[in-house]
Amino acid sequence: MVIGEGALEAEIPVGGNVASLLARAARVGGGRPAIVERSHSTTYGELADRAGAIAAALRADGLAVDDRVGILLERGCDAAAAYFGVLAAGGIAVVINETLRPRQIEHILAHSGATRLLTGGDVIERQARPLQTDARMLDLGAVGAAPAHPPVTRLPTDVAQIIYTSGSTGQPKGVTVTHGNLLAATQTVVGYLGITAFDRIASLLPFSFVYGSSQLLCAVARGAALVVERSPLAQQMVETLRERDVTVVAAVPSLWLRLLGVGAFRGTPLPALRVMTNAGGHLARGAVAELRAAQPLARLFLMYGLTEVLRSTYLPPEELDRRPDSIGRAIEGAQVFVIREDGTAAAPGEVGELVHRGPTVALGYWKDAELTAKVFRPNPLQPAGTPDTERVVYSGDLVRRDEDGFLYFVGRKDRIIKTLGYRVGPDEVADVMHASGQVTEAIVVGEPDEQWGERIVAYVVLAPQGARDRLAAHCARELPRYMQPARIEIRDALPALPSGKPDVMALRASIA
Repeated sequence: MVIGEGALEAEIPVGGNVASLLARAARVGGGRPAIVERSHSTTYGELADRAGAIAAALRADGLAVDDRVGILLERGCDAAAAYFGVLAAGGIAVVINETLRPRQIEHILAHSGATRLLTGGDVIERQARPLQTDARMLDLGAVGAAPAHPPVTRLPTDVAQIIYTSGSTGQPKGVTVTHGNLLAATQTVVGYLGITAFDRIASLLPFSFVYGSSQLLCAVARGAALVVERSPLAQQMVETLRERDVTVVAAVPSLWLRLLGVGAFRGTPLPALRVMTNAGGHLARGAVAELRAAQPLARLFLMYGLTEVLRSTYLPPEELDRRPDSIGRAIEGAQVFVIREDGTAAAPGEVGELVHRGPTVALGYWKDAELTAKVFRPNPLQPAGTPDTERVVYSGDLVRRDEDGFLYFVGRKDRIIKTLGYRVGPDEVADVMHASGQVTEAIVVGEPDEQWGERIVAYVVLAPQGARDRLAAHCARELPRYMQPARIEIRDALPALPSGKPDVMALRASIA
């Protein structure tokens, strides 16, 4: 069914290249606004032309199918065009958060095996030092107009993107996502949010996030406008939402709390706003009530997902009054199980690990077969005697299910710190602190915080000539803001296990 003039049909293609979404949007409504920024607006025809020019430049540069291409750009038109251009050329996109420091950028480029880095002068010039990488840098400012480059044919099982997310140890790990994964997730989210070509979707989150890229994909899938606001100031965000008649806003809990602190958001409903979504962490019951009171014209969707499956569950707005603490039920076309330690299904009310099954399950972790085998496992509830080639994702999240099948988040099995909407591996922060030469021991933990979700707190033993201020300055240089400790506690000694590894449980017990 056609929604209206210049609108796209309800069904999203379930196979093929994700870049075909942009080609289709340009073909159906090329004159419609695609990316709306503060200073200018880009139509779908212009965005498709720009993506095609980038794809042509990559192919002319010798890019082969399945070559990895890093994208380090400010969120906006060129970042969107680069993403679809890489996919159209048959490459694998590696979107890098522009707030990362050289150390993290270099790791992602090296680990992914990226042969090229699409970037712009401003982003590179802001780095604390020149990047040390084997990837060839291509400045998008030098890419001019080129003949149309239709998307290379891809299968649903072909890799489209490597999404880097911090693990519980070491550097960020890459989740290998297929074209089919992205299309299935986009189709699902567009469906339950009711996205149409006439929506104006706010882009407040990085494209490097699954949650942030979802706004881009949902907009392009429907030919809707993506309204990009890069200012970190909540007041400016609210002004943009109002001035641009934004209809859909997605945010993480810490950002929602910041928006609620703005009188123009809290006290005056946005007349165009019809949908609000939350993911990236638990939104407290009080914040849910405040959001609904602040924007009574909008429906609030509480969602849950993880990079390994893109999107897993959501709570329909009509269930909020009865279940404000729930993360909902499985998205359409997927199943979620609550599994005991012995691999059997947990009873209602019993806590178990959330396990996800469906078309959004990624292929695994890039260059990490051992970790892949731990997280991507055979279906524990598969009938005996049937093939076990299908893999499900063990989330590491502990949940319980009520009698009606709605899920409630309980906690993490591992030590991942969720702060400001990011997932932070504490050992990576500790590694950077050790590299400073200021400490001999360090344990990094998260502690609950109403606004941040969790605050990062570091407990350290200083080296003989070490100093807290030099340690903090080192962290500020080497870590993005969201990974920097909110507090550094000095100790004479830290508890250790017999193996010599830090005893995190003993530390937590001593500070409880």
